[in-house]
Amino acid sequence: MTWSDSGHPAAAVLGLVVGLPSGWWCPWVIGRLPEPEEPEDEVSGADTSAPAEPGLLEPDPVAEAPRATLPPPPPKEPYADIAALPGLAWKTAVASGLVGAVLGASVGWSWSLLFLLPLAPVGVALAVVDWRTTLLPTRIIAPTYAITVAGVLLAALGEQSRDGLVHAAAGWAVMGGIFFVLWFVYPKGLGYGDVRLSGVLGIVLGYLGWSELLTGVYGAFLIGGLGGALLSVLRIVNRKRFPFGPFMLVAAVLAVAFGPWLTGLLGY
Repeated sequence: MTWSDSGHPAAAVLGLVVGLPSGWWCPWVIGRLPEPEEPEDEVSGADTSAPAEPGLLEPDPVAEAPRATLPPPPPKEPYADIAALPGLAWKTAVASGLVGAVLGASVGWSWSLLFLLPLAPVGVALAVVDWRTTLLPTRIIAPTYAITVAGVLLAALGEQSRDGLVHAAAGWAVMGGIFFVLWFVYPKGLGYGDVRLSGVLGIVLGYLGWSELLTGVYGAFLIGGLGGALLSVLRIVNRKRFPFGPFMLVAAVLAVAFGPWLTGLLGY
C-alpha cells in the first residue's frame, strides 16, 4: 500500500483528533514516573564513559590525568521537573496530533489504527524523556507492550489475518533481536531501554509489512547515526552519550508513511 493509495483525509483527521487530547496528558504521565534506582537498566543511547578502577591504593597519575580533565556527568533531571517545563503540554499535544494524523493518513481506514494511534502519545512521551535524560522508562514501555499486543490481536481478528500475527512475531524477533545482539556485544554503545523499545516497534512494523519493518530498522540506524553526529558537532548532546530513542521513533513513523514507497523505489 503506497502513500497515494492510503492517504485518506478522514483517517488523518481521526488520528489528529485522537492524538491532540491524548498528547496533552504526556506531562502528567511523565511527572508521575518513579525515579529509577538503577538508571543503567533503562539507559538509551551510547555511553562510553567508565568509572575509575576500585581498590587502587595508589592510582597512576599519568593514567588518571586525562580523566581528571573530563567534567562529571550532569545529574539526572527529575521527571517532575520535566513535566513542569513551560508549554510542554501543548507541545506534546501538537506533536502527538501530527504523528496521529500521519499514521492515519498512511494506513487509512484500517484495523491497524487500533495499535498505531495509541503509540502516538506514548512515543512523544518517550521521546521527551529520552531526550532530556537518555532513559526510556520501563514503566511506560511495559504497558505499551500489552496495549500493542492486544491491538495487534484485535486487528488480526478484524482482518482475519493469520499472516499479520506471524509477521508481527517475526518483526519482534528481527528488530528486537538485532538490537539485543548489539546491546549484548557492546552494552556501552546501546542502552537496554532501546532494546525494549525496538521490540514494540518491531511488532508494529512487522504487522504492517516487510517494507515497513526493513525501513524502520535501517532508518533507525541511519537517522540515529547522522542525527547523533550532527548534534554532537553542534554540541547539543554529549558525543559519548546521546538519546537514541527519538531517532528510532522518528524512523518508525517514516517507515509507516513511506516504507512501501521507498522499497518500491529501490526495486524490492
